[in-house]
Amino acid sequence: MITKYINKTLLLGASVFFLASCTPDTVDGDGNGLSQDAVDGSFKVAKTAENRYRLTTNANNYITTKWNIDDEGFNIGKNIQDIFLPDKGTYIIEHQAIGKGGVVAGTGTETITVPTDDPVAGNIIQGGRFDSADDIAKWTIHTISPSGAQWVFANGKATIVASGSNQQAIYQAVNVVAGQKYAIDMVASSDTALEDTWFEVYMLNSIPVSGQDVSGAVYRNINTWDGCGKSAFKGRVSTIGCNGDKNGGIYTATTTGTVYLVIKCGGKTVNSLSIDKVELRRTQ
Repeated sequence: MITKYINKTLLLGASVFFLASCTPDTVDGDGNGLSQDAVDGSFKVAKTAENRYRLTTNANNYITTKWNIDDEGFNIGKNIQDIFLPDKGTYIIEHQAIGKGGVVAGTGTETITVPTDDPVAGNIIQGGRFDSADDIAKWTIHTISPSGAQWVFANGKATIVASGSNQQAIYQAVNVVAGQKYAIDMVASSDTALEDTWFEVYMLNSIPVSGQDVSGAVYRNINTWDGCGKSAFKGRVSTIGCNGDKNGGIYTATTTGTVYLVIKCGGKTVNSLSIDKVELRRTQ
């Protein structure tokens, strides 16, 4: 019995010594024990067709690539990324090379100048960037709740502030062709998590009635009950939205003439949900 006791004691002591000898004195980075060398985050831009471009990174010795296309937020992409820029203008493209431990190991920036609008996929929405008084004038506020929710136009965005489960919408009239498919999208962001919040996009055949809610098919959706918007975010709603049945984004016109794109939001606590670059584009 004494021998067994001594052997177990020796083994225990050896184990403690082994563990202690394997414990590093310090750790690198953010305390995860990983180190990441700097890498080349630059990239090349090649035009592949009108309004279409290919982004190719100059290095691949890192873990993840993130792209920020025209200030739409950094989203995970590929080392060879094809993009479509249907509108005439100047675009800033940013790249982050993400290494071990989530460290940004390298960055790169390029500018693309698009000379013409795409003849098919041009944006039907007017003033979708909210950059000027003329842009803002293209939109109409639709009052649903008498108070407690308000869309504010400032700093190149439309921002909704709501509380107490109140809601408000904005809308714009557009002309469509029966049988034609249209893609709906926009950039949405929030500096804070949403609480019991719904954000929905509709296409209606008639002007919303003041003081009344809107309903029908939902084409874009951010909804905390569906699982999104529970932390700060920025990106296209097609990417950051949730519930595929309400975030498909494709509207098929049933009649030729005027319809109304309606963007509605409300919730228990909505402090800083903003939208920008609202789009309605033909798909064929």
